[in-house]
Amino acid sequence: MRSLHFTADTSSDGVRERDFTIGEVTGVLRSPAPAPASTPASASASAPESSSTVTGPASGPERAPLVLLGHGGGGHRKAPAVTGRARLLVTGCGFHVATIDAPGHGDRPRSAHDEREIAALRRAMAQGEPVGPLVVRYNAHLAERAVPEWRATLDALQELPEIGAGGPVGYFGLHLGTAIGVPLTAVEPRIRAAVFGLFWPDTLAEAARRVTVPVEFALQWDDEHIPREAGLALFDAFASAEKTLHANAGAHAGLPRFEADSAARFLARHLGRSATAPV
Repeated sequence: MRSLHFTADTSSDGVRERDFTIGEVTGVLRSPAPAPASTPASASASAPESSSTVTGPASGPERAPLVLLGHGGGGHRKAPAVTGRARLLVTGCGFHVATIDAPGHGDRPRSAHDEREIAALRRAMAQGEPVGPLVVRYNAHLAERAVPEWRATLDALQELPEIGAGGPVGYFGLHLGTAIGVPLTAVEPRIRAAVFGLFWPDTLAEAARRVTVPVEFALQWDDEHIPREAGLALFDAFASAEKTLHANAGAHAGLPRFEADSAARFLARHLGRSATAPV
């Protein structure tokens, strides 16, 4: 297994953000920022400036649950929606939250296959043709590559003293985050609860039948890309004894912001954490 290397370390508004790499995979770990230690004036004046680059695990806050947060198609680990959800989970629940760039996304290079699929998607959108079959096909390919990367990332993160092995792990991902998260959750026993939504059942139904952890699932009732029956079919496929459907009126991109609050409360409940902020 490749080692995790932190490449930047910053804090703002109660959130510590550490960029990392594991081989060619680029990611970010967001955690509750430690309280600043008081430093005597004389010591502060003589202390060297701190560097934003580190090469190994750093000490952090006491252990807390870890949430794996997947980004959407065309997004990346620091996309605004991902950053907002991560901050909510960190400041509202005290979680550690990790996101990695999917293959061909963010700071990761695109393969020739990626370029062909993206070009096909752009042509279909420009011509007003259905994009669903193309998205399903391409995202299935990305999931095959991303699931082993997520599992290696989880292995590496659990070696950090502030996370540790055996602690509770959750998953939260919509769109492409669901395309990757469903097969990941189906094979990863460390994940105890998951939030999914906004995807087709075509390539995911079989994996969903092997998911037994609690699931919260978001669906847009008037989705112009994913037929209502398709979204309901994917929800129905999950074998979880506890699963909750959140259906909201509106188009594909109109998922209400309050669903992120609901996801945080759901994960806090199942990962043994209290939501302390208004989530």
